[in-house]
Formats: sequence, C-alpha cells, structure tokens
Amino acid sequence: MKLTRILATAGLMVALASGSAMATPSTQIWIPSTDVKGFKEVNIGVDNYIRFSDAANAGPNYYDLGVTAGVLPLENFKLELGVDYLTDNLGGNSTQAKHPIMFNFKAGIPEDAFGIKGMPAIAAGMYNIGTFDHGATGGNTMQNIAYGLVAKTFPVIGRISVGGYNGAEKQLGKKINNGVLASWDRSMPEISDKLWLAIDYMSGRNYNGALSVGGSWAFSKNTSLLVGVNVYNPGQSTLTGGKPTFTTQLDINF
Repeated sequence: MKLTRILATAGLMVALASGSAMATPSTQIWIPSTDVKGFKEVNIGVDNYIRFSDAANAGPNYYDLGVTAGVLPLENFKLELGVDYLTDNLGGNSTQAKHPIMFNFKAGIPEDAFGIKGMPAIAAGMYNIGTFDHGATGGNTMQNIAYGLVAKTFPVIGRISVGGYNGAEKQLGKKINNGVLASWDRSMPEISDKLWLAIDYMSGRNYNGALSVGGSWAFSKNTSLLVGVNVYNPGQSTLTGGKPTFTTQLDINF
C-alpha cells in the first residue's frame, strides 16, 4: 500500500476518535518495549485514551497519530526515530493542544544478538520530547523521559522486561519524576497465532505512573489492533494521571 494512502486512512481514523497521553516509541501497552524497528521498517500508530469518567478531576481524553521508522541497516544494533501529533483536544486552554508535536528515539540490541545464546534484549531511549517551554510561569510540553530496559523471553512464561526512567522535574514534579518500568507479554498460539497479551507497569506519582492490561489481534501481517485499560497510580494530588482510561491502538506496519 502506498504511503499516501496509509496516511490518509490513519488521519481519517484520528479525526473520528479521541484519546494517547504519551508520544510513543515501540511499546507494550503504556511503557516502551525493547522492540526496535529494523532498517526501513515504518509504523503508523493511531492511539486513543478515553476516560471512563466525566468527573471534573477525570482528566482529558488524548489522541496520538505517530510515525516511527527504523534507520540503521544493522542486524544486531537497531535505531528508531519517531514523531507524534499528540493532543488533548482542549483548544486554546491547553498547552498540549497548541503545541502537539512530540519526538522519540530508541536504540536497542535484540535477544541472542552477536551469536550469544541467552543474551537478553537491551534498549534505551527517550520519549515525550516536547517542543515548547514558556519558562517558569508558563506551560511546557517537555517531559523528556529517558529510559533503559532489559528483556528476556522464557519458554511457556513469555517475555519479562524490567528497567527504569527519569523525566524532567519541571513537567513530572520534583523528586517524583522517575521510577521503575516492568512488563510481561506473550503471544498466545494455544488460542490463536494472531493474539498477543500484555501487562505493564510504570511506577511514580506523576502524570504517567500507571498499571495497564490489554491484548492485540493481528488482522493481517501488517495491521493489528490493541485494546486495553490504564489505571493511573494513586497518591499524587496535583500531577495525577486522572481516572482510568480505555485505550485502542491501531498499528499499521510497512
């Protein structure tokens, strides 16, 4: 399928939906994964996060149209770059709506790289790299979250990933801007080769701390849809992630 046709389709779906609070690299459900796009591989993602509640403190819905591409022609060391149009759709009252462009990048080494059997996957990068900072008295979109992860796939159990992150204090809050990343994911061939399930967790009493559960279905080799739920960490009164969200994430690869 031609790039223009894919972009037009994805753009139409975003226009009809609302709802990701993060400008995403290759992810599990909410947190980054150790997966990195290979050379010339391109992903278009349409992510929606919709609140279960309409209470005043529920938080806004988010939607994100993102493009991620692999840029290194190497088998054992990969690099992907991404750009997202991320908005809460709140118009003039929202810094994010007025400055929706965000960037991300990730470098990684896959499992068993360099012929070393049993070697875990390793990845590091940054996401939610914003483009606007109005100074001490104004809004900004620069969460600038740096992270590192290791992952290992075990027979029967599936893949376990662990790591950590650190973001900008100005956006995520002083002394609450870092934490742990952890996830489990597994394809489910016992049911169908098209089904994949995951659970991930991001600690921290900031906007992004959350426990997420979901699964995806591959409709074709290049198209899949993930459906899940995000429950944001309690205990933070000012920078809370808000009420839980229902997420849908359409991925188109070519």
